[in-house]
Amino acid sequence: MSVFTTPSRRQLLKLTGAAAVTASLPLVHGTAHASAGSPRHGLSVFGDLKYGPDFTHFDYANPDAPKGGTFIFQAPYWYYNQNTLTYNTFNSFILKGDAPPRMELCFDTLMVRAYDEPDAMYGLLAETVEVSEDGNTYTFNLRPEARFHDGSKLTAEDVAFSLMLLKGDGHPQISQNIQELEDAEILDEYRVALQFSGKQSRQLPLLVAGLPIFSKRYYTAYDFKQSTLTSPLSSGPFKVGRHAVGRFVEYHRVQDYWGNDLPVLKGQKNFDVVRVEFFRERQIGFEAFKKGEMTYREEFSSKIWATEYNFPAVQDKRVVKKEFPDGRPSGAQGWFINTRREKFKDPRVRRALSYAFDFEWSNKNLFYDLYQRTESFFENSDMKAEGMPGDDELALLEPYRSQLSESVFETAYLQPVSDGSGADRSLLRQASALLQDAGFTRSGGKLLGPDGRPFAIEFLNNTKAFERIINPYLKNLQRLGIDASFRLVDAAQYQSRLNDYDFDICSRRYSLNATLSESIRTSWGSEAAGTPGTFNIAGISDPVVDALIDKALEADTRAEMVVAARALDRVLRSGHYWVPQWFKPVHNVAVWDMFGHPEVTPRYFFPVEDLWWIDQEKAEKIGKAG
Repeated sequence: MSVFTTPSRRQLLKLTGAAAVTASLPLVHGTAHASAGSPRHGLSVFGDLKYGPDFTHFDYANPDAPKGGTFIFQAPYWYYNQNTLTYNTFNSFILKGDAPPRMELCFDTLMVRAYDEPDAMYGLLAETVEVSEDGNTYTFNLRPEARFHDGSKLTAEDVAFSLMLLKGDGHPQISQNIQELEDAEILDEYRVALQFSGKQSRQLPLLVAGLPIFSKRYYTAYDFKQSTLTSPLSSGPFKVGRHAVGRFVEYHRVQDYWGNDLPVLKGQKNFDVVRVEFFRERQIGFEAFKKGEMTYREEFSSKIWATEYNFPAVQDKRVVKKEFPDGRPSGAQGWFINTRREKFKDPRVRRALSYAFDFEWSNKNLFYDLYQRTESFFENSDMKAEGMPGDDELALLEPYRSQLSESVFETAYLQPVSDGSGADRSLLRQASALLQDAGFTRSGGKLLGPDGRPFAIEFLNNTKAFERIINPYLKNLQRLGIDASFRLVDAAQYQSRLNDYDFDICSRRYSLNATLSESIRTSWGSEAAGTPGTFNIAGISDPVVDALIDKALEADTRAEMVVAARALDRVLRSGHYWVPQWFKPVHNVAVWDMFGHPEVTPRYFFPVEDLWWIDQEKAEKIGKAG
């Protein structure tokens, strides 16, 4: 999960294979061991960069895209403390408070991702970077033209200040991931050397290069650790504009933005205004979209997608439905079980819960057969474990055989398949047997735990939209004698309870990059399990998981990383930390037909607000011009 070079869905918003090398371009190795000390325009974890030093724009961006107009939407993915239902602060990079999505548009970074490569980054604030022979020092040479929005220079002092500030006081999803960044040394006004411990993964320098850079002068006057609705001084292509707390926030394009003509931004950031709307319920947002109050909607409700796009604007083709491929790993979406709680310590109990969810019935009756079942923590990627472990996986797993379930060495665990009845008696009997083996008993129709107390489970959520999906699951749990209930709380309380791990079970989707990064430590690592605000909501704390995370992050080649990920996937799946849900390898999008967009969608991200533009002729045709 991610920093803002690593899109995710809180996260969102939910990758395979290496990008093809363009033969006509110079090959510039991105690894720390290639051309040590020589300035380079980009970095990659494992191999060659697609784009040479003289590239003019990314292939997926239209360099002739017109500027102007307003893009209005609900954010389909978000980062850190951002909240799609409301907000009370513009500080998006700490744990405290709820920030609006897309605050990252306001901040520049040393480098930016190329979304048609698995992990490549190219210079934004940094024109070039030099890597020491041992790979422990990255020296960034800054562009002297970089400016904050008040006209002040952005210098090495700001970079060093920002990165050490984030290490000390940033959101745990940042600070916990960059602990091996030891120091940031100012060499001169436009040169800064980042010193790593020698224990960092190959991915960490790229992660750091994608972090926001702040004004030292500004955050010396204002306390970075506090929530605030004062718009921050920043340097990015947008700045905070009009806003009404809980209703909307607008990001206004900076007309004289210093980086407008850089190759990494050519054909991007095309809208004059990016407006994020807030609604307490997705259904209310859908009604606003139907009225034209929003112009773009990524649809996450299969019911709405299949049955409710029949309003007049669709019929007369002012609104169109589109599907765009999603080549990223869909990651792990499911109901995650809080193993910090004693009642969920036994993996047999957690496994029993999965037998009560009838995906086959739900997909047919609730989802209109639009989804596939999620099985893996690396779904929709070559990192997913399948079948029996190969020799290369066994080489990683065998040293830990005494600490692992024997099932890890068998066919990769798959979720039970029901008869589609909605209450498969065979599966419910198997669930009862597992609970009985774990010391549970039935009395008067109630399931009692080994402590003699009724077994109760509360599913926590912040939207009613999920209620129709979870109710059939609750009924099956109740058939087992479990006191299962759905708890709806407001957005701020929901985030606070997740930060403090104050819940039984909650729904979450993890999104991953094609190249694994330190974010998997905050998702599944033992240290994260005890740190408030991390992605490890299940409380996974397993030394074998920690060791395999290390193997994946220390891999010298992509092939080695994939093998380590598959071994890790087997161990995680054997722990039954979740009840997996569903995925689809496409983006379902509805738009008021007023946009132009590149013909090719980048494989590894779908940043519509960055790459699309207003097509004036189409906008005039549907009455949306001006």
